[in-house]
Amino acid sequence: LEIRIIPITDEPIAEWRDGLELGPNEIGEIVVRGPQVTRSYFNHIESTRLAKIAAGEQDCYHRMGDLGYLDERDRLWFCGRKSQRVITASGTLYTIPCEAVFNTHPRVARSALVGVPGDKGNILVLCVEPEAGVRKAEHAKIRQELLALGAQHAHTASIQHILFHKGFPVDIRHNAKINRERLALWAQRQLP
Repeated sequence: LEIRIIPITDEPIAEWRDGLELGPNEIGEIVVRGPQVTRSYFNHIESTRLAKIAAGEQDCYHRMGDLGYLDERDRLWFCGRKSQRVITASGTLYTIPCEAVFNTHPRVARSALVGVPGDKGNILVLCVEPEAGVRKAEHAKIRQELLALGAQHAHTASIQHILFHKGFPVDIRHNAKINRERLALWAQRQLP
């Protein structure tokens, strides 16, 4: 299997071309090519157009819909789903690298970064599912600790809204696959 990283776009890319691939440590969309990669989806023309990049007559790259980068040793680093990146006026934040910072807190079971539409673009909101046994009375202290933790890193310093959620909505097949789209709608209702 061949793995490459291409610039992030929500538009179709009809054909592979020289110069499309990003360099080491540049975050982009993960694409793969190999004998197990199909050239199309069955009866889904639009999905095929958005997910497949022709590479000659018999070959193609499949756009995974996942973001990441290859480092200088060709190790693949996953940064989250393309559809779940949060675009703000000051730049784009990627869910997995941001959440990894906050997930180090001992009272956090998991976190999820979402964008909530605001007057001046997306508002960054970190949703936190606390560890079992954390009382609501502890939330204010944990919130301050998380803000201090986030302030220590350039890619998380701009996250200023933290909401606590009792149990994240997840894909019924994969408990680890957080439904950030539903969580964003919930967060929007919580913000003043």
